[in-house]
Amino acid sequence: MKAVFTTVAALLLSLFALTNLHANPANVTSSDEFVIHHNAITTDMLTPEIARHYGLIRSRNRALLNVAVIKQEEGTTGTPMTGEVRAYTTNLLGQQRRLYMREVQEPNAIYYISDFLVRNRDHLNFHIDVRPEGATNFIPVIFTQEFFTE
Repeated sequence: MKAVFTTVAALLLSLFALTNLHANPANVTSSDEFVIHHNAITTDMLTPEIARHYGLIRSRNRALLNVAVIKQEEGTTGTPMTGEVRAYTTNLLGQQRRLYMREVQEPNAIYYISDFLVRNRDHLNFHIDVRPEGATNFIPVIFTQEFFTE
C-alpha cells in the first residue's frame, strides 16, 4: 500500500511540476520568505489512478486548483509548509464562487486542492489568500485562466 501511495504522490507532483514548467511565471507568487505555486487544470488531465486516490472526478467540465506553499531556504529547493489557504473565483459577470481547499500531506510535499465545475470558455479570476504556518499576514495571489472544455 505504501508503494502505491508513493507512486500516486509522485504522479500528482509530476503533473504539478509539468504544468508549472509549461506555464508562465504568473503561476508563482513570491514574498520575502515564501513562494506560492498555483495552477488550475481540468481534471481530465489527471490519470485515473490519481483521480481515484484523491476522490476526484475526471472530466473536461471539472477543474482542479492546486496550491503549494514553499519556505525559501538558500541553497535548497525550499521546505513545503502548511498554512491557511482560502480561495474563490469570480467570472466576467462578477459572480463569486468560494472554493473549499483540502490539505494533502505527502512524505515530501504539502499542497492544497479544490475541484469545481467549469464550462467551455469560462474566464475565471482566482483570488487566493495564503497564510503560511507561523506567519502573521496573508499573502495574496491573483491569477486569471480561461478553460476550454470542448
